[in-house]
Amino acid sequence: MKRRLHSPVLLLAALAVAVTAESGLAQIAPRQAGSGPAPAVTVAPPRMPAVVDANNLYSETASGRMSAAVSGALERVYVPNLKSNDVYVIDPATFKVVDRFKVGVNPQHVVPSWDLRTLWVANNAEGRTDGALTPIDPKTGKPGEAKSVDDPYNMYFTPDGSSAIVVAEALKRLDFRDPQTMVLQSSLPTPQCDGINHADFAIDGSYAIFTCEFEGGLVKIDPVNRKVLGYLKLSKGGMPQDIRVSPDGKLFYVADMMANGVFVVNGENFTEIGFIATGVGTHGLYPSRDGKKLYITNRGSNKIHGSPHGKGSVSVLDFATRKVEATWPIPGGGSPDMGNVSADGRLLWVSGRYDNVVYAIDTTSGSVKTIRVGTEPHGLTVWPQPGRYSLGHTGNMR
Repeated sequence: MKRRLHSPVLLLAALAVAVTAESGLAQIAPRQAGSGPAPAVTVAPPRMPAVVDANNLYSETASGRMSAAVSGALERVYVPNLKSNDVYVIDPATFKVVDRFKVGVNPQHVVPSWDLRTLWVANNAEGRTDGALTPIDPKTGKPGEAKSVDDPYNMYFTPDGSSAIVVAEALKRLDFRDPQTMVLQSSLPTPQCDGINHADFAIDGSYAIFTCEFEGGLVKIDPVNRKVLGYLKLSKGGMPQDIRVSPDGKLFYVADMMANGVFVVNGENFTEIGFIATGVGTHGLYPSRDGKKLYITNRGSNKIHGSPHGKGSVSVLDFATRKVEATWPIPGGGSPDMGNVSADGRLLWVSGRYDNVVYAIDTTSGSVKTIRVGTEPHGLTVWPQPGRYSLGHTGNMR
C-alpha cells in the first residue's frame, strides 16, 4: 500500500440550510473539511435543488413521487452484461426478457442522467482504449449512438446537474464532463485512490466520498472547487465497494467485499466510527423507498471473479438502530451484486454476477424470482424511479 499524507483537520462553520421560496434552491453555509489538502472553504453547488427534509434526504424518492421528466418512460429493468457486451431488457410486470442489444466493450453500469431523460451505459473497455457511453432513450428502450469516453467504469453527476463525473477507474481520475455532450471540462487526479469506484454526496452537496477498491480506503472530494480533500484508510478494509449516505446525511455506509460488512464513516470529519458485519462479499447498498432501511447485497465471494452458487444473501439494516434486522439467503446459492429498488418499493432488483441471472427479491418476505440474462451481469437499473434528480450510479436519487 502507498503511504498516505494527513494534514490537521480544518474546522469550518456548521451546516445551516435555508430554502429560498423564490428560487427553491438550498442556501448552505460551509461544512467541515476532511483530512489532506483542501481549500479553505467547501460550499454547496450554487444551484442544487433544495433539501426538503433535513432528517430524510430520501424523502423525495418515496413511492409515488415521480417527476414529470419520466412521464412516458417504459417500465423496464436494464441489465448490462459485462462479458457478453450487451444489455438485456426485462419487463418487470412479466419478469420476462423483452429485448436485448449490443453496446460497447465491458458494460459496467446503466446510469440515469441528472435530468432523468437518458440512461447511460458505461462501457469502460477494461484494458483497452475504446471506452464509450451508450445512451438509451427510456421512452423507447432503444440505444442511441455511443460517445467515446476514457475508461467510464461508473458515472455520477454534480448535485446541481452542471457536470457528469466519469469515474475513470484504471486512470485513478475523475473526469468532469458536460452532462449532455460528454465533452471534457476538467480532470481531477486521485493518485492515492487505486480502483476509484463508487460514490455518494453530502446532504448539501458540498463534498462527495468515493471508494478506493484496491487501496482499502476512501477519498473525499470537493465537487465545486474540484479538489481532493483527503484520503482515509479503513481499519480492516480490503476492497470497499458501494457507499451510501444515511437519511440525515451524517454518516456514510461503505460496503467492503473483503471485510464482509459495512464500515460506518462520519462524513464531516472523515473518520471511521464503526463496522457492521453482514455477509460474505458485501457489495451493493440500496435505501428503501421510505428511507428507513438499507438493503445490503452480499455477493457470496471475496474474489473479484467468484464461482456460481456462492453464499450470496441480502441483509436488511435499520438506519435508526444501525442493526441488521434480517438476512435473506439466495435459495441454492447465488451472487447478488448491483441494482436498485422498484418504484413501489416492493422488489429489490439485483444482478446475479457469477450466476448469469437477475434476482427480483420481495422486500417483505425475501422470496426470490430468478431471470436468466447474459454473461456476468453487473450494475442494472430499474426505470423509472421516484425522485427529482439522479446523482448517478444505478439511480442514486434525491
